[in-house]
Amino acid sequence: MGGFIKNLKNWQLALILLPLLFLIATLMRFSHLHMNDLKSQVLEADKQGNTEEIQTKLKELQEYTLSHIVINIVEKNGIQEVVFGTGPFYLEQSYIRDATKAIQDAENSLTDDNPNGNVFAAAMSVCKPQAIANGWAWNSEGYLNCFTSEINKYPAEQTISAKAQIPSTALYRYDFASPIWTLGITGILIIIAILLAIIIVIRFIIWLIIQIAIKIS
Repeated sequence: MGGFIKNLKNWQLALILLPLLFLIATLMRFSHLHMNDLKSQVLEADKQGNTEEIQTKLKELQEYTLSHIVINIVEKNGIQEVVFGTGPFYLEQSYIRDATKAIQDAENSLTDDNPNGNVFAAAMSVCKPQAIANGWAWNSEGYLNCFTSEINKYPAEQTISAKAQIPSTALYRYDFASPIWTLGITGILIIIAILLAIIIVIRFIIWLIIQIAIKIS
């Protein structure tokens, strides 16, 4: 192999390197597309609400990402960055379902002993029209601030006795990392391409030194 490469000229090595780089880019593109397809399956399962299916699809996505070189472009604070892996994504529908259930459970646990009635419902009756007018989501900062403000208007001993245990959004955030190199077809081709590029550069430097030496002499 070494002797074969030694007999090749730089332009011949370049002719080998260019299609090799194209092949590597194509394989990595396929890996990226397949990762996106698996991620879409996760989000679709999230919409359907099948917990077992969600976990199965998450495992498939994680295993694929960990065993392939997956390059992805994600946006962070308005800036696009290149990352290895899926990039962060959320199981939004699962969060909404669990948070809604937590709120409903808290509301159902309230009693009618409060002289002000159900303050939870009272606060909602005030904030819901504002949420509709301002386009607030039920879990947005504006809605939560309004809701908290209304609840705090009642004396402490007359406020709701149960609190909604709304889960943290961090529990629904996933970001599977990909290795920067794997022992597979793509990984082997990358090593070959790097070696060819190094040989070409070294040969060019040697040629340049020789040309300078000739001119000086």
